[in-house]
Amino acid sequence: MSLDEPHIDTYARGKALSEQVNPGMEDVLRDRYDTLVPGLSKTVVDVAYGQFYARGGVDEKTRLLATIAALTALGGQTRPQLKVNIASARAVGATRQEISEIIFQMTLYGGFPAMINALNAAIEVFEAEEDDT
Repeated sequence: MSLDEPHIDTYARGKALSEQVNPGMEDVLRDRYDTLVPGLSKTVVDVAYGQFYARGGVDEKTRLLATIAALTALGGQTRPQLKVNIASARAVGATRQEISEIIFQMTLYGGFPAMINALNAAIEVFEAEEDDT
């Protein structure tokens, strides 16, 4: 999907993409956060997925690998989001090697501790995949 489809609103576009890469995410966000911040779950789907991830211009895998790179460089406080985005990247075809190399590259920008923390998060995602098979 892309912004070239003006007849599809950004929430619908975001919902379709979020269900593809992270099924049930909106429900999880709603259950956890919407009592504190009403509408947060819908806003995440609309803005993050509908207006950013589904923009077009680059494919979903590239966009998710860029997100993994940024979250890695930001450091250990991004671990939960990093794991979600690693799993999403796997869902759109990113290999373990591609993800690991992107994380390793971020050593130059986030440092060794950030890279090690991100690799540990990736290992947890990869091990969870193995448990699901």
